Amino acid sequence: MIWAQARNGVIGADGSIPWRLPGEQRMFKERTIGATVVMGRATWDSLPERFRPLPGRRNVVLTRDPGWTAEGAVVAHSTGEVADDEFWVIGGAAIYRAFLPRATHIVRTTVDLEVAGDTYAPELGPEWTVSASSGWLTTPDGQRYVIDDLTRITSDRA
Repeated sequence: MIWAQARNGVIGADGSIPWRLPGEQRMFKERTIGATVVMGRATWDSLPERFRPLPGRRNVVLTRDPGWTAEGAVVAHSTGEVADDEFWVIGGAAIYRAFLPRATHIVRTTVDLEVAGDTYAPELGPEWTVSASSGWLTTPDGQRYVIDDLTRITSDRA
């Protein structure tokens, strides 16, 4: 799973991302290029047309609409239909929540700001630990952010 969030957990507002971080966008592309990306239909719709489908990736779109199709999108109607061994979940909030029980790795960018929004990252429990961190990075315009890789801690207890 991969997402960017503000300090207060906001990942979206009115169908868009309420910040622009070129370094983070570059990292997103580097991490997901050549892979399968899974997103909800609203996330697909929020992508600029020139980036639909996301180039260099297999784009799987989860939708409840049995008649929905889009050029370049592989349609799925349930999480169980996504059978790839490895894939990146890229949003939105309901899709993150649906796949969280299956996730073992999360790349989370935290932007050092609080913004109003209507879409939030899923709450992570104590089973998630930071396994790698970029430390604080700063964009040319002064916006700070940190990219953390999180790994699910597994227990040997039944």
